[in-house]
Amino acid sequence: MFTLVSSAQKNTYPITAIKDSLKENADAVVRLDQMDIAIVSQKNMNIKIQRVISVFNEKGLSDIDAYQHYDKTTSIKNIEAIVYDAFGTEIKKIKRKDFRDQSAVSGSTLFSDNRVLYLDYTPVGYPFTIVYNSETETSNTAFIPQWYFLGGYYLSVEKCVLNVTFPNNLGFKKKEFHFSGFNIKKTIDTDTGLSYEAFNILARKTEDLSPSSRDLYPRIMMGLEKFHLEGVDGTATTWEDFGKWYGDKILTGTTELPEETKTKIKALVGNEKDPVEKAKIIYDYVQKKSRYVNIAIGIGGWKPMLASDVDRLGYGDCKALSNYTKALLQAVDVPSYNTILYGDRYKSNIQSDFVSMQGNHMILAIPHDDKYTFLECTSQDDPFGYQGTFTDDRDVLVVKPEGGVIVRTKIYEDKGNTQIDKGNYSIDENGNLSGHLSIASEGSQYSSKSRTETLQPTEKEAHYKEYWSNINNLKLGKITFTNDKQNIRFTEDVYVSAANYGVISANKMIFPVDAFNQSKSNVKRIRSRKNPFQIQRGYLDTDEIEINLPVGFSIEFLPSDFELKGKFGEYKTEIIRKENNKLTYKRSMFLNKGKYSNKEYDEYRLFMEQISRNDNAKIILTKN
Repeated sequence: MFTLVSSAQKNTYPITAIKDSLKENADAVVRLDQMDIAIVSQKNMNIKIQRVISVFNEKGLSDIDAYQHYDKTTSIKNIEAIVYDAFGTEIKKIKRKDFRDQSAVSGSTLFSDNRVLYLDYTPVGYPFTIVYNSETETSNTAFIPQWYFLGGYYLSVEKCVLNVTFPNNLGFKKKEFHFSGFNIKKTIDTDTGLSYEAFNILARKTEDLSPSSRDLYPRIMMGLEKFHLEGVDGTATTWEDFGKWYGDKILTGTTELPEETKTKIKALVGNEKDPVEKAKIIYDYVQKKSRYVNIAIGIGGWKPMLASDVDRLGYGDCKALSNYTKALLQAVDVPSYNTILYGDRYKSNIQSDFVSMQGNHMILAIPHDDKYTFLECTSQDDPFGYQGTFTDDRDVLVVKPEGGVIVRTKIYEDKGNTQIDKGNYSIDENGNLSGHLSIASEGSQYSSKSRTETLQPTEKEAHYKEYWSNINNLKLGKITFTNDKQNIRFTEDVYVSAANYGVISANKMIFPVDAFNQSKSNVKRIRSRKNPFQIQRGYLDTDEIEINLPVGFSIEFLPSDFELKGKFGEYKTEIIRKENNKLTYKRSMFLNKGKYSNKEYDEYRLFMEQISRNDNAKIILTKN
């Protein structure tokens, strides 16, 4: 089973041998993707990879995937590649010494053992084919690689093979996802072996608002009930067991701090008794003192670097900074728990029915009033307890002293993800606009807006010109920001002007009433859509804008009030006539989060199209 298909190096894989159906919509075709995993014992796993990929254009280069991480627990036994031209003629042999070898972590001396070998190949022309082989050996069996039959969009697969062997006493387990509709055969499934084969998986196009490919396409998770991590054997059949093992065996001894640091922290907290207020003081201290260094997933395991090292050096990855914050909290008698999760703007859960080492990120949970406040310890800017869009609304593993427990992180309700616009604009007799707007954002909208504060002046200008792309000739005046971290509200105060916002023709002037918050949701028409679609986070925008019309003009046409309600949300606009040539424009837009079928996509597109059309509704003035 573990003999690699050695003929691949003799077989020249001409491009002409690829079926036309596999070339359609493809930037690259995987001719063979084979992984042979041999779990020899609780602390020995061997992984062989053979990947043959034909690349048609520059976009397909990212699908080569010829790289391998290594560290003190994982060694690379073999790595090589051969490049063939379109006709299958060998043009280059790439040995281990020709692979780039560099640190997996920039700017850190502590992680000098964490390295990556990768193929940096610049093709002389397209198409070409690469045959890549690697073999690694590791003592960490807590992480068994997930297997993806289809690695991404615009990529097709000719043949895909997974072989796994394992002793029958380690509690090997698997979980299959999204197999239906794909040509996948399970060829072996015994108490010591598992094999799959898949053939002719056609390339998929991306479709707007699609769920992640991991939630659409076939994959397998694997794990052991008896495993090894960072030099320690582990056994876990429940999350409670797993969390207790992780806390007792991996985390123990990592939170020691120098006495002088403990003294400093106690002095900083002073007479404060409330645990949450103490935690706020310490979180602020960590944000000012430390910086985040990224350590690639699969590197550095899940044992954090020592809190004393973070204290001395002032940097660390997510595990290190969470653990350091935990150590500082311990010094002032505030309990907190390491929390493992998948950190990403796209929400992904820890699979609660599959006890295994999962996740790619760590945060900290502080218990109070039967709830948790979660701290993102890698951020130097986030307000205390704010989760933003990287860790919100997903199942995570909280590692408590008595064991692990799966909990849901904070859910920002759709109607709490608000943007409130208040302001005014005036149009003069030549159609020129001048105005002022206050934009207050909360909930998940705070996450995207607060970053504006850190932009350079040229980036800031580009940001607003894109945000108000509906206003030609836009000029920005004074801009001020108020970042209220206590109430988690970010306010932008912006003065703007624009020549010729109102278009004058003969004795008439025409301009869109909604200057400041026109819907940018251009939902593409997708014929025969394949994928379901997902609105990850809903929101509520409310606008109230006073409009001063030019002297010497009267209103010829005013858009009607408009209201729209449906399963996707609600939208309403209203224009109120005031004295002295003034109008008040009110708009509210509420969007529901949710998962919807491909058949509902056109309905959603038409819903958003109506909103976009009404946002662009124009007022017509006539010169007196």
